[in-house]
Amino acid sequence: MELVKDMVELDKDKPGRREELLQAALDLFSENGFKGTSIRDIANSLGVSVSVIYHYFQNKEGLWSELLGYSVKALPAKLEAAMVGGGHSVERFRRLLRVHLTASNYYLKESKMFLSSHERMSVDGNKQSKEIERRILDIYVSILEELRRDGWVKTENTKILAFNVLGVINWQLRWYRPDGPLTGDQLYEEIIAFILYGAVGVPPGR
Repeated sequence: MELVKDMVELDKDKPGRREELLQAALDLFSENGFKGTSIRDIANSLGVSVSVIYHYFQNKEGLWSELLGYSVKALPAKLEAAMVGGGHSVERFRRLLRVHLTASNYYLKESKMFLSSHERMSVDGNKQSKEIERRILDIYVSILEELRRDGWVKTENTKILAFNVLGVINWQLRWYRPDGPLTGDQLYEEIIAFILYGAVGVPPGR
């Protein structure tokens, strides 16, 4: 029994084990969502016991939160920074879209993980996720309101328009493949041109 205990302790303290657990959790969360992934699933994917996971993280939500901490939680601040600077409203909207697309695809799995269901998370965990979503939505509503005042957007329902724009940005995370015919930059320009022409009425290239 002491030998088994010693082996478990060695496995817990293996160099790089924490990063392995995070990567395994990320792979499973991005495919199956929070609800569809269990602590045992994560442990089994690495061939370790669940006690190894609890050695590093309090629970499944602790894994989820840490993965979001270095990726999606920082997204609102990046979007807000993209809005700062010169240029008219269309230029800043284009810059916002570019930053959002680039960040979402850089953290592709984390973004897909975040967009999956938050069901069965704690009240606090769900509140954190909703707060990120609210901040992102508010940023888009703000720039679309400015575009409306400048005469580019005709509808007064800028919140609905913001949901539609975010739907376009988020949906491409599901279908885009890096080994496809378009590079990331080409994809971004296609999506930005679509949003600008369809939502704002600005011809591509303007």
